[in-house]
Amino acid sequence: MTQKLRWGVIGCAGIAIRSVIPGIQASDTGELTAIASRGIAKAEETAAKLGIAKAYGSYEEILADPDIDAIYIPLPNHLHMEWSIRAMEAGKHVLCEKPVAMNAQEAQRMADTAARTGKHLAEAFMYRHHPRYAEIKAIIDSGEIGELRALHGTFTFNNASDAANVRYRREWGGGSLYDVGCYPISAARLILGAEPEAATVHALISPEHDNVDMMATGILEFPGSVALSFDCGMWADFRNTLEILGTNGRIEVPNAFVGDAAYYVFTKDGKREVKQPELNQYALQADAFARSVWGEQAERFTPADAVANMKVIDACLESAYSRQRITL
Repeated sequence: MTQKLRWGVIGCAGIAIRSVIPGIQASDTGELTAIASRGIAKAEETAAKLGIAKAYGSYEEILADPDIDAIYIPLPNHLHMEWSIRAMEAGKHVLCEKPVAMNAQEAQRMADTAARTGKHLAEAFMYRHHPRYAEIKAIIDSGEIGELRALHGTFTFNNASDAANVRYRREWGGGSLYDVGCYPISAARLILGAEPEAATVHALISPEHDNVDMMATGILEFPGSVALSFDCGMWADFRNTLEILGTNGRIEVPNAFVGDAAYYVFTKDGKREVKQPELNQYALQADAFARSVWGEQAERFTPADAVANMKVIDACLESAYSRQRITL
């Protein structure tokens, strides 16, 4: 392939350096052209480390570069809306790190900007681009595990000792629901093809961490009497799992969002392991983004989907802080 989507990155966050930038560089369609930071020294250091041709000492400079087609934004959550909108208004397509915004209202403003400018806006849930989720949905649709009864998802890790981390700044969009709870929430919506009707969440609100939710356990009520139970946390042992329970069987995904992609199907006939090829989810995400920009394939996940996911997160946060069941 000779055509390449030319990428710029705003910010030198860990997720960008460890995963997304290498993913773009490993993709069939992407070319990492430039990176920007608040200071030129950090940008130049990161560019040299990752083999990026250009470094900028301000976000405005990278948006002014005519040789960049798309911008990836891994900034703290409270900056997602501002810089996504500024990038689209500067003529760039935008891949914004999850969660797409601080709330559904901000996400809607971003979606409206994408529609007005004709630019592609996508939320960076890389796991959705792995083919195993299409396979899992096909197994469910085949009836092999019967009628769906419940889902359970987890995403936890322990980083509580890093007190200066941006995840622990409430005004910046800190907290476990924003950071990792968004994954099982989005996965349930993807698998069920529906939106929840109510949310109830209990959370550990930590004064040591600017009163963000360091751990949250919740239930989302979906149509058809199906529910997602989930827990997410930044002060607990690491795990990221998904269980899909049916009347005649179940599917277990031991590494639902990161890690080995194998999963297991349990039925009356026993346990079946479904092995998966080693695929770079971040490269798959970059390729899907580029092909949508070029019109080679339809957007699988539109800005409207990102707005819908934020509505659920809004309800979960409201429930966690008010200790009430919230209807959507």
